Amino acid sequence: MIDDILNKAKLGKKLTDEEYLELLKIDNNDDLEKLFLIACYIRNSQSKEIKLTSTVHITNKCQIQPRCEYCGFAEKTSRTGYYDAFYKSNEEILNAIVSIQKAHIPRVSCSGGYGYKGRQAVNACKIVKENSNLEILINVGGDLTEKSVEELAKLGVDTVCCNLETINEDIFNERKPGDSLKQRILTCRRVSSAGIGLSSGLLLGIGESVEDRLKHLRYLSSFKTLEEIPIMGFNPYPDTAMADYPSFPLKEQLKIVAITRIMYPSIRITMPTPTVGPENVEFSLKAGANNLATVIADNYPLEVKGVGSPEYGNYTEVINVIEKLGLIPQTI
Repeated sequence: MIDDILNKAKLGKKLTDEEYLELLKIDNNDDLEKLFLIACYIRNSQSKEIKLTSTVHITNKCQIQPRCEYCGFAEKTSRTGYYDAFYKSNEEILNAIVSIQKAHIPRVSCSGGYGYKGRQAVNACKIVKENSNLEILINVGGDLTEKSVEELAKLGVDTVCCNLETINEDIFNERKPGDSLKQRILTCRRVSSAGIGLSSGLLLGIGESVEDRLKHLRYLSSFKTLEEIPIMGFNPYPDTAMADYPSFPLKEQLKIVAITRIMYPSIRITMPTPTVGPENVEFSLKAGANNLATVIADNYPLEVKGVGSPEYGNYTEVINVIEKLGLIPQTI
């Protein structure tokens, strides 16, 4: 059965939900390797180029209350995260942007906490566009008004990320009691309506079912400018409400990457190096990913803590892995 489904996928034929569920339930290594090979075949038939995305965390001052149960990014949430509150100055943002460009990393993600109605995002986008030729992704969750989305479009923002994380509303409300799934969906629709490329992904292992994951992947196709799907696996931060909750297994995370590649052959699939672990970047690429995020060069001037883990990917090491696999790192 698995071989038949994978052969169908290789030929570019649409799979049914029942067939995707069969792939999602793969539990032996031989079938998993076959799945990964098909995912890589599909990706490589489109392009062997791998995008790299660095980051600037603008602020960890987040006004969502009560806190998301897993968050170690916001101030005072975890001793291994960004514990002390910060808000980066324009000069600090600029210095980081310059260092990213000098390192030949083509893209930067500018992200921050909730409660600014997009003002921080617009300001960061302006700095990037006026001082570099980097592609920019803005990620402030649902904290964008219709006006701020319009301003980002005028500035020429390349992509806006608003991760739904799960579309199981009960799980969302349990894990993110101060946030709103409806607001995040509205933000995705505003971004799409403005003609801006949308990035929206899944946070795996927070209580959702296998069926929820498939439903979520299908749902993302309703956004007409969808161009990127981050696949994030849960990792616990100390001191948070989910500190003792188990990490999402890497093998399962990679399985979702491969299935996403089959469902969306030409889309950018992002693996944030903190959520997979920098040492596992190779496996991400072997599963069909084509964008590695939170890639940091040695000359970077700011402290970096990954949103899903304190770790991040070192630029030189990531480049070496990409080239070892016969893939092409996209640089500027």
